[in-house]
Formats: sequence, C-alpha cells, structure tokens
Amino acid sequence: MKPRLLILVFAVLLSFVSNAQFHLGVKAGTNVTKLDGRSFEDEFSYGYQLGAFAEIKLSKQLTLQPELLINQYKNALDSSYNNLLNNALRGLTSVKMEYLSIPVLLNYKLGGGFISLQAGPQFGILFDRSNSFGQNAQNAFKQGDFSMLGGVQLKAGIFRINGRYFIGLNDINDLTNDSRWKNQGFQLSVGMTIL
Repeated sequence: MKPRLLILVFAVLLSFVSNAQFHLGVKAGTNVTKLDGRSFEDEFSYGYQLGAFAEIKLSKQLTLQPELLINQYKNALDSSYNNLLNNALRGLTSVKMEYLSIPVLLNYKLGGGFISLQAGPQFGILFDRSNSFGQNAQNAFKQGDFSMLGGVQLKAGIFRINGRYFIGLNDINDLTNDSRWKNQGFQLSVGMTIL
C-alpha cells in the first residue's frame, strides 16, 4: 500500500510541475546593508546572499514565492560602540552577521508577465557558529530579525533578476538597553529555475 501511495504522490507532484503551476530554483546575489542605531556608521556595506526559492502560481496575476536564504550583513562600527560594551570587545571595527532568512513574497505580474512587483515579510534567524542548528533555532525569537520586503523581479525564461529593499521592524540589540538597532538595505540577486 505504501509504495502505491508514494507513486500517487509523485505522479500528482509531477503533473503539478509539468503544468507550470510550481517551480523550484536557486539564487545568489549581494546585500547592500546598514544597521541603524547608535554605535554604527551611517554607511552601507556589502555582504552576500545564497539560497533557493519556489514559485507557486495562485492565479494569472499572482504568484507566491517562499525562499530559504543565507544572508550576510556587514556593518561598520563607530567609536561609541566601545563605550557601550566591555573591554573584551574593544578594537572591533566591523560586525558580520549571518542569517537564515525566510522571505514569503507575493508577486503581482504586470503587463506581459515579464515584470512582477514583490512584497512580503522576511524572518531571519541569526547564526551563532558556536551553537548547533538546534540551539540557533531555539534562539530564533530572541535573536530573530523580522523585516518587510518590497521590490521588482524580472523574468527571462528560466532566469529571475531581483531588486529589493528591506527594512527591519524589530530591535535586534540584545547587548544594551540604550539603543535600538534595525537592519535595512538592498538585495540584488540572480536566480534560475531548475524544476
């Protein structure tokens, strides 16, 4: 019975994909970000973005696009940073943060469908390399970053070119109580559907 059920599920998924209702892809790009708040320079820095995405057709105009990304954000520190923290961290000039990001975007196709407007939330889990994946997941709500995204996607065959702006909505500062820190920036990426 189980092999038949597995074959049935596989057949349904295959028909779904063959009818172009569902696509999977990979993407890579750059993040141009800054961290707003006391202790950080008011300048943008570069990081990277790697991951995968899915496209689920909801209607002729609307597509749901969930993604799973690794986002790196770099931020330059100003001199007030050393005054906030203990002497053990003195001398740092920048901070590098890596997030497991989960954006869930709604795409609205314009005109012929080559251009889509995108909007939706993004939840990020800050990686701590000294912790296991399970420990990072447990800290997700303490060290998570909730953002809103908006942007444009260009579709050219199997390729997707994205330009987005994101702004963090919650305070990610868990070191001090006298300053609020929020991520913001631009994300530029190129993706390719593989299924």
